[in-house]
Amino acid sequence: MQIHFLKTGILILSINLCILNSAFSQSETVYDIVLTGGRVIDPETKLDTIKNIGIINNRIAQISSIPLKGKENINVAGLVVSPGFIDLHVHGRNNQVQEYQLHDGVTTALELEWGIENLKEWYATRKSRALINYGASVNWPFERFKAMDKYKENLKESIQTTLSGESSLETLFKIIGPSYTDNLSQEEMQKTINNIKQALDAGGIGIGIPVGYLPKTKSEELFRIFQLAAELNLLVFSHVREPNILSIQEAISNAAITGAALHLVHINSMALGQIQLALDMISSANERGLDISTELYSYTAASTLLNSAFFDEGWQGRLGISYGDLQWVANGERLTKETFDSYRKSGGTVIIHMMKPEWIKTGIAYPGAMIASDGMPYSALAHPRTAGTFSRVLGKYVREEKVLSLNEAIGKMTLLPAKRLEGTSPMMRFKGRIQIGADADITIFNPGTIKDQANFEKGLKFSAGVEYVMVNGAFVLKNGKTLNNVFAGQPVYGKFKK
Repeated sequence: MQIHFLKTGILILSINLCILNSAFSQSETVYDIVLTGGRVIDPETKLDTIKNIGIINNRIAQISSIPLKGKENINVAGLVVSPGFIDLHVHGRNNQVQEYQLHDGVTTALELEWGIENLKEWYATRKSRALINYGASVNWPFERFKAMDKYKENLKESIQTTLSGESSLETLFKIIGPSYTDNLSQEEMQKTINNIKQALDAGGIGIGIPVGYLPKTKSEELFRIFQLAAELNLLVFSHVREPNILSIQEAISNAAITGAALHLVHINSMALGQIQLALDMISSANERGLDISTELYSYTAASTLLNSAFFDEGWQGRLGISYGDLQWVANGERLTKETFDSYRKSGGTVIIHMMKPEWIKTGIAYPGAMIASDGMPYSALAHPRTAGTFSRVLGKYVREEKVLSLNEAIGKMTLLPAKRLEGTSPMMRFKGRIQIGADADITIFNPGTIKDQANFEKGLKFSAGVEYVMVNGAFVLKNGKTLNNVFAGQPVYGKFKK
């Protein structure tokens, strides 16, 4: 495995030197694209003023108060020019889902909670075909399944599924689900570790540990994976064992003992009514030198597979809900005991109405919490977070309820996730910022009209108010419309990519 820190530093220096040279003659430079008169917000430098932006190839080449010349000039007066939103937690893997994310202002969507199986092959299937940037962590459940000889035939099926482009979380669950209750031998544990290292060589961004779907996993196995992450200086992305404080403490404990950096996914649906306590624990841990972060989405309902361990016996008591709080995505119906039993056998996705609005407000107001959608694959109904998470924060929690400022919200969607990933994916240094030399991943929206339009009753719908989205210097969305046949998304890799 090789690390690209030196290459990244040299590249940043080279880009900045070239741009500084051009800055002296900016009045003569003709940029590929010029964005004129927008309210430019950069959460790192605290820039918030009217500026013109010049773009050359895939980079921001100039930010200026004086007029710039461009081959294409776009008047963005009255609009906010923000770094493209970075979603650390998505499950949709195709362009159908990416288009909803695009209209929500997302320019980089990463599957980091679960990760993706057969990473080398999956990255290859997305090359030159993605609307926005894409990437994934190493899928721990898959790599442990792969270490067990008895699942060799299932492994062949998973590879065929990936190569066909039909890879999905639900398909993966069906293929590798039988392994979830297996305990590893010492030989299988070592094979799992070797498999993880190979997947890191394929570009994996840290390690996804959704132990909540494998709750019978022994403590030793979890500890060994955290230990590996610490040795390699990698991030662990964890869905904790159960939605309660004890499970959050377990994850923090493993991070503390091993020294691994930890990202706790969707803290809202893991801590539920004890979200403030969970956030206080994270703050206290960080004050004592640990490296722990978290995220949440902006809705009061969760969503997952009904046939997962999440709904094993006792789920009503653990979650504080009953059958009528579950909504079957295939047709929108609320479940009964009879339909629950029937659908659990066949498998499928449900929306879980289990959170209160004040819990979400608490999480969104927490300074260090990032915004991430946990967006599910497209289906007949689908959870609205797939399409509206970021616009909902800007419309509901910034403009309407004033839970946080516009600048704070943008920071949670751009700079915070970019900085969180820089140690495990150095290329993220160029994202999450409106600065000279940064990637031209840019979201331009109307702060007075941006709003999520998807809902639980009628399903997915594009968000309103996102007017332009640029990915690597190319418009993918213009005047609120998706441009045809523009596949500007590029892969995001981890630091060990060979």
